[in-house]
Amino acid sequence: MDAFTPSIDSDLRSDATSILRSLVGRDDAEFHDGQFEAIEALVAGGRRALVVQRTGWGKSAVYFVASLLLRARGAGPTLIVSPLLALMRDQVAAASRAGVRAEAINSANALDWETIAQKLANDELDVLLVSPERLNNPVFRDTQLPALVERMGLLVIDEAHCISDWGHDFRPDYRRIKDLINELPTNVPVLATTATANERVVEDVAEQLAVGGAEVFTLRGALARDSLRLGVLRLSSPRSQFAWLLTHLNDFHGSGIIYTLTVSAAEDITRLLAEAGHQVLAYSGRTDTEERQRAETALKNNEVKALVATSALGMGFDKPDLGFVIHVGAPSSPVAYYQQVGRAGRGSINADVLLLPGPEDREIWRYFATSSMPDEQKAHAVLQELGASTGPISVPALEARVNIKRTPLELLLKVLAVDGAVQRVSGGWIRTGAQWFYDAERYTRVAAARVQEQNAMLDYENLKGCRMEFLSRALDDPAAAPCGRCDNCAGVWFSDDIQASAKDSAQTALGRVGALVEARRMYPGGMEKLGVPLKGKIKPEFQAEDGRALARLTDLGWGGRLRTLLESADEPDAPIPQTMLDACVKVLSEWKWSTRPVAVVSMPSRSRPQLVGSFAQGISTIGRLPYLGQLEYRDHGPRGGSGGNSAFRLAAVWDQFVVPAEMAQKLAGAPGPVLLLDDLADSRWTMTEAARILREAGAPGVLPFVLGVAG
Repeated sequence: MDAFTPSIDSDLRSDATSILRSLVGRDDAEFHDGQFEAIEALVAGGRRALVVQRTGWGKSAVYFVASLLLRARGAGPTLIVSPLLALMRDQVAAASRAGVRAEAINSANALDWETIAQKLANDELDVLLVSPERLNNPVFRDTQLPALVERMGLLVIDEAHCISDWGHDFRPDYRRIKDLINELPTNVPVLATTATANERVVEDVAEQLAVGGAEVFTLRGALARDSLRLGVLRLSSPRSQFAWLLTHLNDFHGSGIIYTLTVSAAEDITRLLAEAGHQVLAYSGRTDTEERQRAETALKNNEVKALVATSALGMGFDKPDLGFVIHVGAPSSPVAYYQQVGRAGRGSINADVLLLPGPEDREIWRYFATSSMPDEQKAHAVLQELGASTGPISVPALEARVNIKRTPLELLLKVLAVDGAVQRVSGGWIRTGAQWFYDAERYTRVAAARVQEQNAMLDYENLKGCRMEFLSRALDDPAAAPCGRCDNCAGVWFSDDIQASAKDSAQTALGRVGALVEARRMYPGGMEKLGVPLKGKIKPEFQAEDGRALARLTDLGWGGRLRTLLESADEPDAPIPQTMLDACVKVLSEWKWSTRPVAVVSMPSRSRPQLVGSFAQGISTIGRLPYLGQLEYRDHGPRGGSGGNSAFRLAAVWDQFVVPAEMAQKLAGAPGPVLLLDDLADSRWTMTEAARILREAGAPGVLPFVLGVAG
């Protein structure tokens, strides 16, 4: 702990203790070690403070108590920057219990924004919670934030490790907070809190808190969680992982969280467990806001055994009696793992934490690590387009001009905005004129750090020593010591037995086939800028119908085999395996089409002609449907690779296919739709364009059918 000289306000501790007892609802409540010192630094000292303490220590108590103390002394409201909706909901609920008038402005309560703004103007709020993204919202930034800065009594940055790009959960919008701090009057205290920051991240966060030359008071406590019993169980396959969950989920006390690395895995495991009679719900980025709230409430009220969740359920979710956390697949770093397992055992003596590493973990880690890094060439392309424009450009319009998908484009714009090169204004984004340089050295070092983190996670999985001590050392905790509770310290506490019936159920679940391939109904905006005369809705008479795939590439069952077949450069082209063809026939048998197809057509393939051709021939033979052959390329066929955004992907395939004359003759009199077969649907524009020319040639309908679908 950095040195701090206490104030002489003898009533401060008494007032703070009274508020604390109101907050927790206990007349005998006392502060944990360090809590009052942090409050005193803020209220009496007006300091900038960084608090690094374990989950459950009570960081929120520090800023709620400090907020009310400062309000009682005439200060303005507190602004809390908080990263997640679930975290905001919990914080608002906790505030109301303590008599703190708190509101949140976020994407889930847009209808309340005007009322909240009026409360703020009337000085009827003690605490306002906003997301870091809100700080760059033009209306909030330009009309509400300046007045709030003038009156602000306290600024709180929750989950402050998100500030640092060295951290496991870096968010570019958090970098704006440095500018916000710089605009504050020097007497306004600032508090940054986190439970997951190693020394490098702490130094980075402290450096940004110190903007303007201010001193930073750092309070760092022991991070080991005495209530957690850690363990690792290696199983040979997703089938074994599923079967183990079916066999042993009820062995765990109370309710808990089952974490997965992908949305598909969360949905697959939820379906499997629910079909076996377990009360479980899925929770991911695909879950809408209202369903998330219902799922959180169900878990808090012990109405479900578990939420099967991605990292969308993470920071700030507060259920003190959460009994267990199971990971099916490992996070990419020990720090990220510590953050997620920290949901358990916050208010109980015992909680169990088990990791089931998966064979596909490293492949998933690599994807997320590379997708979060800005690309120099793409950054300059964005800057060039914005610089050449006479006004703001919206993200959809910019997407049509640069070959970047929507999500990475939005992330890149945030990075460039933090660096001052672009600015979000009403109507879109503009170039500021400030020079921008690609910091290749820093990004190289950050990428190397990510690899080190991944290797450290593998070390954790194979560890012979204490697991909690290992996690504590990953966070540079000087108090790291053996826990005496984990599977390495006290012996294996979990069974690896799997019931035969569970293996059968898991095999059935993993063998499940069929995924929707949703038809495109609208063309992307800005196609005319790419020389393609398309816009608006796709005419119904040229549309494909919703199609099917054997599986998604991210599925735990067929997904792994399809990834090997379709994405491995070492996998030679060959006819479709019979087992895969049989599975495709099962998809067809379960397809509830309105009109049965009358023929089969296939896409031409440069990379896998044997696979696609044999797939089409096999379906034709088994289904007793005439095979009309494959479409042909016009000239050299589609241009460019498989990457890029929607507009560029469509431009690459537009008018690049031809219906052969003999096929056109047969289509003209076809009494029903045709099956259109290919190996992979990614952007779906290839199938959309192929369906257009088939419909123009006379096909009454087109039913796309592919082996794998991305996403």
